[in-house]
Amino acid sequence: MSTPQIKILIADDEEVVLEIMAKKIASYHYEVITAKDGQEAWAKIVSDLPDIIILDLNMPRMDGWAVLSQLRQNPPLKRWQPVIIVSAQAELESFQKGVNLQADHYLTKPCQIEDILKAIRLMLSLIPQRDM
Repeated sequence: MSTPQIKILIADDEEVVLEIMAKKIASYHYEVITAKDGQEAWAKIVSDLPDIIILDLNMPRMDGWAVLSQLRQNPPLKRWQPVIIVSAQAELESFQKGVNLQADHYLTKPCQIEDILKAIRLMLSLIPQRDM
């Protein structure tokens, strides 16, 4: 029996950033789902149940903070879905807000794709084993 592919949602309103991240992450045999704004991200979190969420904060229609807050208040299927914030917001207040809203990792843009991949591997090592 083969192992199911890890599903990663990337939400970012910058089309070039979204495309580059999606292609690079998919090249590591992850299933990648993308969203261009917060409302689309939330809809895909609920419908597709990604294993890991990579979330920009400055997005239209619903910012990343609102998505993260909604996720932590109403987790789909009541399971932990790790969130990696990748944002240009580098202020201490943003890091603290991320901690308060239970973000699992925080990277500031610009960052290297290798840093994102390391964060993904870290999150995978922390996900409780689930029945596949």
